[in-house]
Amino acid sequence: MPRVVVVGGGWAGCAAALAALRAGAEAILLERADTLLGTGQVGGIMRNNGRFTATEELIAMGAGDLFRLTDRNARHEGISFPGHEHASLYDVGLMEPMVRRYLLEEGVEIWTISRVKAVERAGDTLKSVALDNGEVIEGDVFVDATGSLGPASNCSKYGNGCSMCVTRCTSFGGRISVTLKAGIPEKAGRRPDGQLGAMSGSCKLHKGSLARWVQEQLDRAGVAILPVPKDLAEQKMHHLSVKCCQQYALPEFAENLILLDTGHAKLMTSFFPIDDLRRVPGLENARYEDPYAGGKGNSIRYLALAPRDDALRVRGIDNLFCAGEKAGTLVGHTEAICTGTLAGHNAARQAYRNPLLTLPQTTAIGDIIHQSGEATESEKGLEQKFTFSGSDYFERMKSLGLYTIRVPEIRARIRSAGLTGVFATPLHEGAYA
Repeated sequence: MPRVVVVGGGWAGCAAALAALRAGAEAILLERADTLLGTGQVGGIMRNNGRFTATEELIAMGAGDLFRLTDRNARHEGISFPGHEHASLYDVGLMEPMVRRYLLEEGVEIWTISRVKAVERAGDTLKSVALDNGEVIEGDVFVDATGSLGPASNCSKYGNGCSMCVTRCTSFGGRISVTLKAGIPEKAGRRPDGQLGAMSGSCKLHKGSLARWVQEQLDRAGVAILPVPKDLAEQKMHHLSVKCCQQYALPEFAENLILLDTGHAKLMTSFFPIDDLRRVPGLENARYEDPYAGGKGNSIRYLALAPRDDALRVRGIDNLFCAGEKAGTLVGHTEAICTGTLAGHNAARQAYRNPLLTLPQTTAIGDIIHQSGEATESEKGLEQKFTFSGSDYFERMKSLGLYTIRVPEIRARIRSAGLTGVFATPLHEGAYA
C-alpha cells in the first residue's frame, strides 16, 4: 500500500489525508501544533451562499464526511446576515476533537507536535521529510497543506505585530513550507496598495463577557447586529479593506458590529480597538478570546502560494501536491476541504500510477480551482481573493449558472460530469478510476 504524507493539519490537510485513505493509500497527517483544524478552530461559517453548492457537489462526488461532521455540529442552520444567506455555524469548541476522533477511527495516522523542518529531494521527487526532533518520515507522495499564515515575524512585518492567535507560532514553531524547502519558489498575495498578504477577517469574543441580552440574541437567532457609533464607522471601513475575507467588505460591516454564534461570539472584523469596542451598547465588558491582541491587529495570510496545475500538483516536483491557502488566495473552510480532497485523492492516484483527476469547470469546485490558479500568474491576479461565499467569485458563480441550492440539480450536474462517487472509489495499481 502506498504512503501519502500530508503536512499540515488544517481543514485542507484533514481532507487530504481522508481522501488519500479513501482512495486506498496509507495516510499520515503531520501537524506542528497540538490540535488540528488550524484557523478552523476559530472560524465556523459553512454553507453560506455558493458554499452550499460546493458542499453538495463534494458530497455528490463521494467526499462528504467532513461536511457531515460540520452539519452535525451546527449550532445554527439556515441563518442570514448582511450579504449572506442559508449559513450554518458550527461550534468551534467541539469541532476539533470531533474531527480528530473521526480521522483516527477511519484509519488516518495523526502526528501532532510534529513540525517538518526539512525535506529530502532526489531530482524531481521528494523522498522524505524530517521533523524538528530529527525523525525522518518517508513517503511515496506528499501533500503540502502548511497554509500561508505565520510565522510571527511575518505578522510583524506585514501587519500590526503578532496578534497571539490560535496558530501559536511561539509555542510550536512557525509555519515551514514543504514547497519552499523542496526548492520551489512561492508567490505572495497582495493588497490593493501593493503590500503583501492579507489580514485574517474575524475575531472571537468571550461570549460570557457580552451583555445578557446580546448572549440571548445570539443563542436564539445565531446573529446579533450592533450599530457602531458614527465616529468609528469610517475607521472600521478602512479595516475592511485590509482583510482577506472580502466577501464581508460591505458597508453593513462598517456601520455595525456583526456577531455570529459559534459557541463563542465571532466578531466579523479583522480587529477593533478594545476601548472603542466597549463603546458599543452590549459590549461594555467585551473580551477577546482569539486573537488575544484583537484590539490591535490579526494574523497575516497568503504569504506562501505554491505554483501548481489544476490537479493541484506542485510544478517542479512530480510527487508533491498542495491544498488550502497553499493552492491560491482561497478563503474559507469549504474551499480548504474541497482543495484538500482533490489533492489527497490525486496524491493516491500518483502513487498508484493512475491518471490525475482535474475537475471540469462545469463544476463550481473545478472552476474556482482553475480561476484561482490562473490568478497567481499575474500581479493583478494576486490581489484577488476566491471564495464561494461572496465577492467577485460568487458573482461569477451566479453569472455562469453554477450557484444553486437545489440539491437534485447539483447531483445531476455531478452525474453529467461522470463524477458521482469518484472520491469514494478505491484505486488500484495502473487502473483508470
